[in-house]
Amino acid sequence: MTEQFSKTLLSTAYLPPISWFKLMLNAKEVFIEQYENYIKQSYRNRCHILAANGVMSLSIPVVKQSNIKIKITDVKIDYATSWQKQHLKSIESAYRNSPFYEYLIDDLLPFYEKKYKFLFDFNFQIINILLEMLEVKKEIQFTNEFIEPANNNFDFRNQIKPKKQSEKITQLANKSYYQVFNKKHPFQADLSIIDLLFNMGSESYGYLME
Repeated sequence: MTEQFSKTLLSTAYLPPISWFKLMLNAKEVFIEQYENYIKQSYRNRCHILAANGVMSLSIPVVKQSNIKIKITDVKIDYATSWQKQHLKSIESAYRNSPFYEYLIDDLLPFYEKKYKFLFDFNFQIINILLEMLEVKKEIQFTNEFIEPANNNFDFRNQIKPKKQSEKITQLANKSYYQVFNKKHPFQADLSIIDLLFNMGSESYGYLME
């Protein structure tokens, strides 16, 4: 079984990876850091899905700020490009033939139609919908101040990364499950939670709790 934690500290994420959800669901208390500075090229504004040609990265463009550092809750989404349409098209192309796509996609459609101002708000609302898809209730709290990095077993803010993840995080989501393109590509671990949901449906929660 996944290691149980009394609490888990995570950063916000766009359609978070499976490891993020495993850590969140297997903790008694869950905190999302709201006082950290935005970090580029992280899961805070991107996710990975499995498309016909392999792993695809979907990234939400954000408004560039004059300040070098900007608090994560102040990061604004940039709508200068039609990224919502592009993301939805990519998700449809990747998962329309998956077993549970037609049952779940309608819950995600509003996030590719409504224009949220802030990335943090967008992420949190979509995480709530993903929890509903998993048919689980989980209270998520926000930090009251910035938590300084420390040597502990509950701070995962900078351990879950698109590249160079720790071995501990990698092991959380390396158990294989059915994927649409499994005849074309070897199993791809720790993709966005939607990869698991579209392919495994109601069995997703059991996978996350193993």
